[in-house]
Order: sequence, then structure tokens, then C-alpha cells
Amino acid sequence: MKLESSLEKRSKIYMRNTNIVASFLLLMRGDKILLHKRCNSGYHDGEYSLIAGHVEAGETFTSTIIREAKEEAGITLKPGNLTVVHVMHHKSDVDASERVNVYFLARKWEGEITNGEPEKCEELEWFDVHNLPPNIIDAVRKVINNVLKKIPYSEYGW
Repeated sequence: MKLESSLEKRSKIYMRNTNIVASFLLLMRGDKILLHKRCNSGYHDGEYSLIAGHVEAGETFTSTIIREAKEEAGITLKPGNLTVVHVMHHKSDVDASERVNVYFLARKWEGEITNGEPEKCEELEWFDVHNLPPNIIDAVRKVINNVLKKIPYSEYGW
């Protein structure tokens, strides 16, 4: 009979979580919010979401959303014009991955909004924040509603 080492025992008991982390942007103009319709990604294609992206090695949540806004919408964000408005701990309904998402609000930006990734984004469109489209990702709808209610944290998909 083989005896387990204490390290093997501890690793079974204390398995560390490796969450996927991402930044999301609530780009607002009055009561309008910019949404993009996903396509060709294999993740909620045909549904609306927010400008977003995974945090890459060496990036902060803030630098990630500044990069993604430039890549996806052609706009420049300044850190001083970003406010963290929500954090969601999310279990994906597509692949059961565990995620931590930080949501930023911006009402000021530089440049004209353009679709910088037409291969992944069918369209960018402004919607009334109180009348979101029916084909919006459910977790995104929950975040937007929580932000309107000033709820800073939520969990989804557990």
C-alpha cells in the first residue's frame, strides 16, 4: 500500500481556484448603453453583451478595459474617466468555468465609436438602459440591473 505524502493530501484538500478574469465596460450616454452583438465566437453568438476582454498577463483590470475599448470600439478611455461599478463572480453557463469580472462605467471618451472587430461583433448599438433587448446575455442583464440599483457585487451561475 502506497502512503500519500502530506503535500498530496494537502493538494486534495486545498485545491486553489484558478478563475478567469475579465474587464467589462458600461459605456453610457445619458440613459443609453452601448452593446455589441456577438458573432463567430462560440460564446453566446447572436446575443448582446458589453465591450469586454480577458485580463492578459501583466495587465490590470483598468489597462485591459482601456485596451479593449480601443480594439473593439475605436475609442480612447482615460483611467480618470472610469469608475468600477460592479464585480461579479460568475460560473459560465457555457463551459462551467469560474470567472471574476470587473465592470467599469465610462461616460467620457475620445474618438468616434466604430466596430473594430467585425469578425466578432455583428453590430454596435445604443439601447435604453431601461429597455434592453431580449437577446442580451442574462448575466450582462443582471449586471446592468444591479448597477442601476447601485449593487456593487453579485454571483451568477452557481
